[in-house]
Amino acid sequence: MELNRKQFIQSTVAAGTMLAMLKARAVENAELAAIKNPDQLNIALIGAGAQGRILTESCLRIPGIRFKAICDIWEYSQRYSSRYLMKYGHEVNVYEDYRELLANEKDLDAVIVASPDWMHAEHANACMNAGLHVYSEKEMSNSLEKAATMVQTAAATGKLLQIGHQRRSNPRYIHAIEKLIHEVNLLGRVTHATAQWNRARTEDLGWPKNSEIDAATLDKYGYNSMTEFRNWRWYKKYGGGPIVDLGSHQIDLFEWVWGVNPHSVIASGGIDYYPNHEWYDNVMCIYEYQTPEGMARAFYETLTTTSHRGFSEAFRGVNGTIEIAEVPQRGNSVLREAHAPDWQPYADQGLIKSVAAPIRKSTTKNVAVDVRVTAEAGAWPLPVEMAKPAHQPHLENFFNAIRYGTPLNCPGEKGYETAVAVLAVNRAVATKQRIEFNPSEFIA
Repeated sequence: MELNRKQFIQSTVAAGTMLAMLKARAVENAELAAIKNPDQLNIALIGAGAQGRILTESCLRIPGIRFKAICDIWEYSQRYSSRYLMKYGHEVNVYEDYRELLANEKDLDAVIVASPDWMHAEHANACMNAGLHVYSEKEMSNSLEKAATMVQTAAATGKLLQIGHQRRSNPRYIHAIEKLIHEVNLLGRVTHATAQWNRARTEDLGWPKNSEIDAATLDKYGYNSMTEFRNWRWYKKYGGGPIVDLGSHQIDLFEWVWGVNPHSVIASGGIDYYPNHEWYDNVMCIYEYQTPEGMARAFYETLTTTSHRGFSEAFRGVNGTIEIAEVPQRGNSVLREAHAPDWQPYADQGLIKSVAAPIRKSTTKNVAVDVRVTAEAGAWPLPVEMAKPAHQPHLENFFNAIRYGTPLNCPGEKGYETAVAVLAVNRAVATKQRIEFNPSEFIA
C-alpha cells in the first residue's frame, strides 16, 4: 500500500513519538535504579558452563551480590554450580528451562547470560521483557538479526544490557587508551594496530562418564549430539568459530582506539587442521579505519594449532607503541620512537613508569649499527595494576549501573557494532572478497 504525503507525515510523527516515549521510559528506569540503590542485588545465572563459572567466581568477590537461581540444560553443570555456590552461602533454585526460572523467581534484579552464542538473544530478550537487567556474554549472537533484537528490546523495556567485552572496564586498558592515547596523545597519530589470540592444538571437549544428556533432551534444546553440545563453538548453528569466540575481545579495541567503526575488511582462513569442524581453525584479517587523521589499519590473527605469542595487542603510533595484554606479563609497556618528544615529564606525572635502565649503543668497533633501530629500545612500563579477576571490573560496572545509574562501559549498542565488524570476517573468508561496510550497518 502506498502512503500519501499526509499519511507519511503522520506515520513519521508517530514513530518519533514512540521513540521519545521509549527514551523517556529508559531515563525513568535509570532514575529509579539510582534511587533504589539496594545493598543487595539478587541475580540468576543462565548457562552454568565454563564461562558461567568464571563469571560466578567474579560475582562472589563483589559485595552485595546474591545468587538466587541457576539454569542449565546439563545436570552435570547444574550440580557443579549449585554445590559451588552453596559453599559460599548461596542457596539457589535449579532449573533446566529458563522459562520456568523466569516464571518462578519473583525477586530478581538481574540475570547473567552465559549460554552458547546462538541462545544469547532468546535468553536476554526474555529476561529484559520480564523486567530484569542483563549482563550477556559476547558474542551477542552468531546472527546479526538476533543481536539487533537485543538492542531493540533494551530500548523498548528501558532495561540495562551490558555485553561482556570486559577489557572495556579494565583499568589498565582505560588508562592506556583513554589517558595515554586519547588525552595526552603520547603515541602521536596511531597508524596501525596488531593483535592475536593463538592457542595450541587440542582435542575436542569430552564429558565425564555416565553424565551424557539424553537424546530427547538434546533434541528439545536444539542440539544434534553431545559432541556438538560440548563443542558448540566449532559449529555454524551455535557459534562463529575462533575469530568470533576469541577475536571479538580484541577487535573491539580497534574501534575504541580510533573512535570509528571499520571501513573495510579482508581475510584469509580455512579448515586446515581439524577436518571434522565446520568453522575455520585459523583466520588472518586486515581492517581499514578512516579516522579523522587519515587511514589506519589493523591486523588480527587467531590460530588454534600453535600458542606462539599467545594473546596481546599493540597500538602503533608515530611516536611510540603500546603493548598490552589482559595478562600483564604478556604486554604492559610503551615503546618510544627515537625522534619522539621526551617522555620523562609523563613519567614524573605518573602516567608511565621510567625506563628501569637506559639502553646503551654498542661501542664495538667495526660493527655496523643501524641507529634507527637501536637509538631507543627502552620499555616504559604502564603504571596501573589490577589485582582482580579479568571479568570483575566489568561486572562491577554493570551492578553499579543498576545501583547508581553509572553509565555502562559496553552497552548493547556498542556490543552490536563489534558484532558487525567481527561476523563479517567469516563472510570475507568464505567469499574471498574485500568487504566494505556501510555506516548504517552498525546501527541495530
